[in-house]
Amino acid sequence: MAKDPTPTETRKQPAAASPRAEIDAFLKQVKSLGQTAQSGQRGRLIFALDATMSRQPMWDTACSLQADMFRETSAIGGLDVQLLYYRGLAECRASRWVSDARQLGGLMEKIDCRGGHTQIGKILAHARRENEAKKVQALVFVGDAMEEPIDDLCAAAGQLGLLGVPAFVFQEGRDAVAEQAFREIARLSRGAYCRFDISAAHELAELLRAVAAYAAGGMKALADLKARHNSGAVKLLAQLR
Repeated sequence: MAKDPTPTETRKQPAAASPRAEIDAFLKQVKSLGQTAQSGQRGRLIFALDATMSRQPMWDTACSLQADMFRETSAIGGLDVQLLYYRGLAECRASRWVSDARQLGGLMEKIDCRGGHTQIGKILAHARRENEAKKVQALVFVGDAMEEPIDDLCAAAGQLGLLGVPAFVFQEGRDAVAEQAFREIARLSRGAYCRFDISAAHELAELLRAVAAYAAGGMKALADLKARHNSGAVKLLAQLR
């Protein structure tokens, strides 16, 4: 699939919000989404990663946090997960769907970052195709840059929104162009945006777990998750009520 790495025009960066404020806003958006997988059916979640060279400095820490989500999905049950990543000149690969998401943690550890442009359009198109084959409850994307025509990404995100596939977009760093695009992708797909803030590692891990729980079983799964975790998780997930 051809890719257009044309950068978009740089825009003024919005005032930075505190990690706690962004987390609260993210949770409020998640709460508004309601139920996902139908009773008796397994949820399906696509976990997509930017593995280009700009993410290398924090890659190991990010992988550890992302692995926490995979472990949580295994504990929740009822959820199939697919790992999707891009890197290099035109490499964009997807794993098979797995019911034991812990397998993906080992696979993710083998991925090394390589230089190249972003391929977010491929991520969104892949999610649409997978949903056409069988319902996908959510797309999670973690990245730090955007080098594609923003209107094309917005159109693709809007299609996901119409299909009921929300994108939960996590931004590492504070690139203004990426933030503008990521917020629009989340809004148009009826998902949510949040900062992938390594300094707020505990809160971020809880957010990833919350998304996994949402994809597996909606608010009921989130309530079950709340009952099984420490006081910090209880406080965080209580905001979803």
